[in-house]
Amino acid sequence: MKHPQTIDYAHHVSCIDTEQQRPGLACCYLMRSGDRYAFVECGTSLSVPGLLRVLEQRGIGVEQVAYVMPTHVHLDHAGGAGLLMSRLPNAQLVIHPRGARHMIDPSKLIEGAAAVYGADQIPAMYGQILPVAEQRVIVAEDNFRLDFSGRELLFLDAPGHARHHYAIWDAASRGLFSGDVFGLSYREADGPQGPYLFPTTTPVQFEPEAWARTLDRFAQLDPAYVYLTHYGRVGNVPKLAHELRRGIASYERLARHHAAAPERHARIKEAITSHALAELRAMNAPLSEQQARALLEFDMELNAQGLEVWLDKQKAA
Repeated sequence: MKHPQTIDYAHHVSCIDTEQQRPGLACCYLMRSGDRYAFVECGTSLSVPGLLRVLEQRGIGVEQVAYVMPTHVHLDHAGGAGLLMSRLPNAQLVIHPRGARHMIDPSKLIEGAAAVYGADQIPAMYGQILPVAEQRVIVAEDNFRLDFSGRELLFLDAPGHARHHYAIWDAASRGLFSGDVFGLSYREADGPQGPYLFPTTTPVQFEPEAWARTLDRFAQLDPAYVYLTHYGRVGNVPKLAHELRRGIASYERLARHHAAAPERHARIKEAITSHALAELRAMNAPLSEQQARALLEFDMELNAQGLEVWLDKQKAA
């Protein structure tokens, strides 16, 4: 069987495609410290066989993996945690306090995903979603420091995209493993002006004020790199952070503009899609409009849903 696409970076960090929907959509990271390894993110249960093949290909024993660290419990990041942990006899799961109960009992996660995608789509999209034994779970409170075989990892509460989200600061690489809270950037859109980065407002916890505070904390660390789950490592962090803030503000503005429109969902989705297409053109990204729409379709649908949830919460407040 083929092995997932991998990219090896400096500081013993490797990016592994978790093979969701298409190549280059989502990844996890394999870190090494001494003779121990850790996964940041794990994809879905359908991703797990590929991750195990990478370990085997590299001569890494499953007993050498010490930690599995999903940044949050959305299923494209953590859906495979239960199955992966069942294959890693010595690993512990490190998870945000708000996410721990959902890893121990994933029934609410499954219900939530079914509400968004339809129950009949869950097996094909995510495979079997298994629980993790409570005694193997480490709860990472804000500012939790993990000694990963002498390589210190700092866990930061990072709301904005989701309240059950942390980011991991790795001083060794001056890198931040950001999950979804530093936005999305697909390598197909890279152009002469660098990466195109945009927010992800997946239902149901988009909170722009909290997101701004999270980005402020990131800036204080002065990261050289951000390791995106969607997709890969990016540099020039201050520029991208500025673009992400601008993107969040644009999403707020566009959502409010169409808040009372008939066919609200379709209007918001087309507005944020058109906004993205205009930005890609301005950056001379190497994509036709048709290619860009196809690349962004899935995210624009979810982002529009999330913005609608946010609008409804604003109305109810």
